[in-house]
Amino acid sequence: MFPKLNKKQNMPKSVIYTEMIILQPILTEQSFSFIPRSKTYDGLYLRGESTNIETEITITSSVNGDYYDTINATFVNGGFNLVKDNFYTLELRNGAEVVHKDKIFVTDQTPVVNYSVNDGQYISNISTNEFIIYE
Repeated sequence: MFPKLNKKQNMPKSVIYTEMIILQPILTEQSFSFIPRSKTYDGLYLRGESTNIETEITITSSVNGDYYDTINATFVNGGFNLVKDNFYTLELRNGAEVVHKDKIFVTDQTPVVNYSVNDGQYISNISTNEFIIYE
């Protein structure tokens, strides 16, 4: 009845929790929150999944909380801009040590928290609702 627990994680094996950072393709400052492995980090790096090019992004400011940190950054560097409907891999580093890895998706849908992959693509099914019941 109940899923078996993974002894290492105390989580059901059939449950996978995934969450990614959703940003917009804008040139102004944006923020995101995350749970780091270390409270110190000095570099924010993005790698485009379609281009495989890594770019260092300047952290404008950061807030270290008790359980999670928040970073503010402008995701622009030279010729690099966030491209709509693309995925990026984010790494926060402290020197050479990676203290956080995450996935970013870029969309221009607003509000971002209501993002849907089917936005504007819903096609209704027209039916007369006629049916026959056999007993």
